[in-house]
Amino acid sequence: MNLALYIAAALAVIIGLLHSYLGERYILIRLFRRNDLPKLFGGTAFTIRTLRFVWHILTVAWWGFAAILFQLGRADFSPGKIALIIGITFLLTGLIAFIVSRAKHLAWIIFVIIGGISFYAAQIL
Repeated sequence: MNLALYIAAALAVIIGLLHSYLGERYILIRLFRRNDLPKLFGGTAFTIRTLRFVWHILTVAWWGFAAILFQLGRADFSPGKIALIIGITFLLTGLIAFIVSRAKHLAWIIFVIIGGISFYAAQIL
């Protein structure tokens, strides 16, 4: 057990929560009230959805890092478990991108492929 890594993991979870909540409340909402947002696919809805999912995907990434830090602190750490965490993180990222963009932002495909490859690698590591 490595207490320092557990503390770092907890802080990464907390900063992710704060980032999503405070960013949504104080930055994104105010940004979306502007009249000069780029109009993509005929309006600003796609722009707003894209900015929102990108903002919150950063939180998912930080939580993935938190899980890796936690795993590194364990005595039974293994590369396969790290690959599994990376796979989960990328699959969640792809799912969020797919849902929020209504499948219009094609990055979700790459995120899902990365997640799948990571799951495969986790099995052979």
